[in-house]
Amino acid sequence: MRLAFWRASKEDKTTRIETAPVAQSTKAQSPDAPAQASGDLDVRTIGRALARKRGFILTATLLALALAVTAVNMITPRYKSEARILIDGRENIFLRSNSERSEERTALDAEAVASQVQLVLSRDLARDVIAKNKLGELPEFDPVLRGVSPLKSIFAMFGLVKDPLSMTPEERVMDAYYERLTVYAVDKSRVLVVEFQSQNPALAAQIANAIADGYLVVQQNARQAQAKSASQWLAGEIQNLRKKVEDAESRVEEFRAKSSLFIGTNNTSLSNQQMGEINTQLNNARALKSDAETKARLIRERLQSGQPIEASEVLNSELMRRLSEQRVNLRAQLAEQSSTLLDNHPRIKELKAQLADLDRQIRDEAAKISRSLDSDARIAEGRVQMLSQSLDQAKKQATSTNGQDVQLRALEREAKSQRDLLESYLAKYRDANSRETLDTPPAEGRIISRAVVSNTPAYPKKLPIVLIATLATLMLTSGVVVTGELLRLTAPRAVSAGLLAPVMVAATPAPRVEPVMSAPAVPAAPAAPVQVAPVPPVAAPPVPVAPAPVAAAPESELAEPASSTELDQLAAELLALGEGARKITVLGTAGGHTVTATALSIARNMARQARIVLVDLAGSPQMLAGVSVDPAAPGLIELMLGEASFSAIITKDQASRLHLVNAGRPGGDRGQLQSPRLALAIDALLRVYDHVLLDAGTASDLPAELLTAGARAVVVPDPNMTSEARSQMTTQLREVGFGAVTMLKAPLEETGSTQAGPRGVAA
Repeated sequence: MRLAFWRASKEDKTTRIETAPVAQSTKAQSPDAPAQASGDLDVRTIGRALARKRGFILTATLLALALAVTAVNMITPRYKSEARILIDGRENIFLRSNSERSEERTALDAEAVASQVQLVLSRDLARDVIAKNKLGELPEFDPVLRGVSPLKSIFAMFGLVKDPLSMTPEERVMDAYYERLTVYAVDKSRVLVVEFQSQNPALAAQIANAIADGYLVVQQNARQAQAKSASQWLAGEIQNLRKKVEDAESRVEEFRAKSSLFIGTNNTSLSNQQMGEINTQLNNARALKSDAETKARLIRERLQSGQPIEASEVLNSELMRRLSEQRVNLRAQLAEQSSTLLDNHPRIKELKAQLADLDRQIRDEAAKISRSLDSDARIAEGRVQMLSQSLDQAKKQATSTNGQDVQLRALEREAKSQRDLLESYLAKYRDANSRETLDTPPAEGRIISRAVVSNTPAYPKKLPIVLIATLATLMLTSGVVVTGELLRLTAPRAVSAGLLAPVMVAATPAPRVEPVMSAPAVPAAPAAPVQVAPVPPVAAPPVPVAPAPVAAAPESELAEPASSTELDQLAAELLALGEGARKITVLGTAGGHTVTATALSIARNMARQARIVLVDLAGSPQMLAGVSVDPAAPGLIELMLGEASFSAIITKDQASRLHLVNAGRPGGDRGQLQSPRLALAIDALLRVYDHVLLDAGTASDLPAELLTAGARAVVVPDPNMTSEARSQMTTQLREVGFGAVTMLKAPLEETGSTQAGPRGVAA
């Protein structure tokens, strides 16, 4: 976006910046390492506290040890036995149905194995195991048989535990049964583990094996019941299907007889078969007619042209063969006599006359054959007409029976579907009936490991319980001691007031030095370059600095500072605004490097009391390179192209604490300044520095959003711009997005830049 500016004249006027040595202000630094705050953790202090309280810690630990040993010895031990079941879907291939024998059995998935675990835990199986092993008669499984303790009765009154007397005997035994039963699937396998605990080791093994056997019996009964129910259902369906098949087939035969749609050879109807035969005869008759007509025409054409007749009908005629033989003999005699006699000799004339008579007879015989072929063609034509009429009649008859044929096919399909369904049901009934008669159908699993009696108690684990209780008491008492010591150490103490004193920086502007025209000016010695380690700026936040005590002036007053110290007053006012002037855009209509010189002067004044960075967007490398410690440093263009890092483009000013960012090396593609990533780079600088000054020049090729977003404008006008044009320009800049606009009275005069020094990277 191009901003519109007014110029008093079209001629560019070159101004010179008069630079004076700026006194480097010193800033009090905070101590490198702050004093250790009170209440920090001191290991030696904690160790001494633990040593003082060792009696308390050891007493509590030994007491916990004694209580744990006593408790584990008083608990009634339980013994655990386990049985393992493999879920492999075992089934004899000969017991499968015929349709399933060619199929491969799919492996059980994790969900199927988990379902088998729930089957083992089913209440029906639990009732069978409890009944067969008479667990309801054992006090271990029914607490009522051994008496209810008064303490447990009191807990039951308050609802903390279940009241055994309010439960049925089956519920009490079932709860004890499931409390001691554990069933789980081994990871990445189809093996089920059935674990059961009991005070009697033999009973634990017996119950575990009973559960495994009961699980297999449940599966076998389920398969047998499934086969029985399937055979019963199929028997009833087969009886109904037989009647349906008989009715469907009878309807087909009745409709065929009624419609005369009888079936001939090759499973086709008689009408279609007759029509096919007539069509074949018609084609043959047409072929005979065409053959006779063609041969007769060929013979006539040969006779008319006088060419020898070579048709097969003529050559195969007995009379034609004899005439041809006589003709050959006469020609031989004529040739023999011509060798000794002249043409007018009577013998020669006689032979020629006989030869001519034979030729006439041959032609007459060929004409007869041609007429005979014409007669055959007329006969074939009559047969063609007769067969065509017969074919038309057959077509009409077939057309009239098409609707009936469709109905017949529908009835046949219905009968066939009923017949196929009946046959499939009969096959399934035979399979189900054979499985029903089996005494022991195969189950889904098999026992691969039966439970054995264990002599080692599974509960309680005496050593782990004693160790855990002892170590837990030791850690708990030690934690109490450490916590008390830390609370004592964190008592509030007085803090030295000197650590909180702010560091004030005195900034006294140097007097202006007028150049001497008679002798070349000697540039001031540049300040010693500061070498700073390449650490990201966010890692080292600026030390709080008290700005100059300048009250924030209203915007109307900012537009009219005193002429002698206009830029100094503007810098102080911008510093006083604080967050209201974080982003400052310097632009204008003055020619040459006037805008850059003004921006550099404002930035240097502000850098005395704050962290300031000047970003060159106008592309003035000759101007900023002369004041930078590294004239060859890359800039924003190289950053956008990925040729330079963010820390590499930030350099320092030789004469102040100001940081500089160039637009890019000379000859760079300024189109990169239109990239949206440039706004991200400016936002990153705003997070690090107190104020960011943008040298926008005339803002002719820069995005308006980049310059106006959250920014104040400082305008460097052309000296010849009228007051009306300045007012109109201020209004338009506010309209394009600037929060506030400060119009300088006059541009700063341009002087030579300072000498370049070695490079330093900003912190």
